[in-house]
Amino acid sequence: MRLNQIFKALGEPVRLRLVSLLATSGEQCVCHLTEALLLPQSTVSRHLGVLRQAGLISARRDGKWMYYQLMDDTPTELITLLTRSSLTEVLLLQDAERLNRSCSC
Repeated sequence: MRLNQIFKALGEPVRLRLVSLLATSGEQCVCHLTEALLLPQSTVSRHLGVLRQAGLISARRDGKWMYYQLMDDTPTELITLLTRSSLTEVLLLQDAERLNRSCSC
């Protein structure tokens, strides 16, 4: 992973939220992430593409759905920082609640 790509990818609040959700919930379908963030699928997919390009997440296709997860070599310190930040804690908890209630694909 290139450090400048990681920080550039994480410079957008939506991408921070996506990484945090994947860090706390494991592999997720794009439809679940879309519902959790209350954003259009195209917006979520675009942000996931940036995170993939930065080497932070991986994707796999299962039928018509794409599933995303954090890369195994994502630094633990980075995950801790993203999931325990007081600046985003409330928003991340709301995202996680919606993710837990999301559709089944």
